[in-house]
Amino acid sequence: MSLTNFRTLGRSGLVVSPLALGTMTFGPGEWNADDATSRAIFDAYRDAGGNFVDTADIYAGGGSETLVGRFIAESKVRDEIVLATKFAFNGSASPLTAPQAGGGNPNAGGAGAKNIHRALDASLRRLRTDYIDLYWMHIWDGVTPIEEIVQTLGDLVRAGKIRYYGLSDMPAWLAMKAATIASERRVPGPIAMQLEYSLVARDVESEHFPAAREGGMGIMPWSPLAGGFLSGKYRRNDTGDTGRLSGANPFGDSKFVDRNWDILDVVKAIASELDRPVAQVALAWTLVRTGVTSTLVGARTVSQLESNIAATDIDLSVDQMRRLDDASAPALGFSSGLSAPFIRRMVFGGHDVVGWGE
Repeated sequence: MSLTNFRTLGRSGLVVSPLALGTMTFGPGEWNADDATSRAIFDAYRDAGGNFVDTADIYAGGGSETLVGRFIAESKVRDEIVLATKFAFNGSASPLTAPQAGGGNPNAGGAGAKNIHRALDASLRRLRTDYIDLYWMHIWDGVTPIEEIVQTLGDLVRAGKIRYYGLSDMPAWLAMKAATIASERRVPGPIAMQLEYSLVARDVESEHFPAAREGGMGIMPWSPLAGGFLSGKYRRNDTGDTGRLSGANPFGDSKFVDRNWDILDVVKAIASELDRPVAQVALAWTLVRTGVTSTLVGARTVSQLESNIAATDIDLSVDQMRRLDDASAPALGFSSGLSAPFIRRMVFGGHDVVGWGE
């Protein structure tokens, strides 16, 4: 595998690299790379053959989009880049900080038609382009009807302002409803889901993964290293005085639980067998999961990005995958485990029956 081992995103004709360059670290911010380093990271990703760049209007208050737009324009590679950005968060509140109570414009956030058009026009200006390849709903606002979202984004596809759209951080039922509405009405539908997914965050496998498969949507994991936890730089009995995982992330210290440390021990053991960094093993596992099309990776340095890219060279053995799968298997209740193999064996007379797309 390499960054040029291209695949289509979901049931679409959009061709992308197996690793997407996440640019939350671009632009002003305590945890971010400076402008020169951001450009070097962008160039290193492109030099390695990558074509999928992901940003958002909320990153660095629009600073990330501004830099990405500048880098693409200066490199004259717009047609070669699959450019993705996002809408939904209000400018008066960041997903990485506590929302402010009152005072903000409620129509400057959310998934209503008014905000989608406002946000897209602003992103197009910052990105120096007249279209977005993949436009993400960054998060569902909990109130806008999915019919309105599908109608608005479908209209933008037909108008040529976006080529495709996807859904990030939403209930599985919402994504499935969007895909169903689009199919029945013969209008453009979502082609991807962007979800937190890693060896220590597999809960989305029970509902989101089946919905994505049924709805023709590719899975795009974010935080495949769990905010740095799966890099192996933390110790079970000594997390220092960080109080949270490093960098700008919403996890705090929530990943520092016994179960996750046990998973990390298995990752470390396999990394030792392969003589590779722990983070690369964690990424390699994510890259080969059924349903995953492209995985988001971010970096503050070129060396971090290069190490992430090197994960595409790892070929985990059947035994190593089994050990990782077993150690990280999520606890399932009855309803969330209805697609488990033992249920199928009960239904199909003891036979292991594999469904389409699995």
